[in-house]
Amino acid sequence: MVELIPALRAFARSLARDPTEADDLVQETLMKAIANTDKFQPGTRLRSWLFTIMRNSFSTRCVKANRERPGGADCVSALPWTEATQHWSSELREVMTAIRTLPRAQREVLVLVAMLGIEYDEAARICDCPIGTIKSRLNRAREQLRLALEPPAGNRGPRS
Repeated sequence: MVELIPALRAFARSLARDPTEADDLVQETLMKAIANTDKFQPGTRLRSWLFTIMRNSFSTRCVKANRERPGGADCVSALPWTEATQHWSSELREVMTAIRTLPRAQREVLVLVAMLGIEYDEAARICDCPIGTIKSRLNRAREQLRLALEPPAGNRGPRS
């Protein structure tokens, strides 16, 4: 399990937009996995099992959050923010923003397949859908990212 923590953190950060919430999601996933080790079926992939636990935990959190609706959010001005001084940092932020705007199902598949290198069949098991759906979601996610990140028609030079 310890070897899979970096992959779990990457997947959690694609689901939860706040890094602290993502870390909590990883911790919750590991706690649930340890508490339910008797339910793990030998011969199956541990990574798929953990990602499924995480995805289900995140979905449960979303349902609860929509139902409970806490009071006013913390003031945005209190959050630390520093403007990027390097070009690559600015571009990375653009890419991450574009990824965050993708529908959740497409974002999940993009992270699983394109970023974490998970095979289509394993991603299909994690997302509980057919392989064709995984390929379709990945294709749509890539196309939406391409459209979001390409420069305007009259400005085809390098982005700045």
